[in-house]
Amino acid sequence: MNIVKIILAIIGIFFAGFVALWVLGFLSSILWYVFWIGILGGLGYGAYRLFTKLESKALGGGNPNSGIGTGDINMSWDEYDKKYLHK
Repeated sequence: MNIVKIILAIIGIFFAGFVALWVLGFLSSILWYVFWIGILGGLGYGAYRLFTKLESKALGGGNPNSGIGTGDINMSWDEYDKKYLHK
């Protein structure tokens, strides 16, 4: 009976080692993917910042969102319709 317990203990240690190695491999692969996704995200963010900087320089600076809906038109749609569209 003692030899059976020893064999079962060895098998248990063997499978516990396999599970530990599996968890270690899984965590290392997740960290590896997070590392590369972070590198690609950082490059993409840097390219976006560079593009917006060059775009604002080429378009003359200022806020790129200063257009429709920012208060640059001082009349309502009805006033605009009466004044310009129905002459």
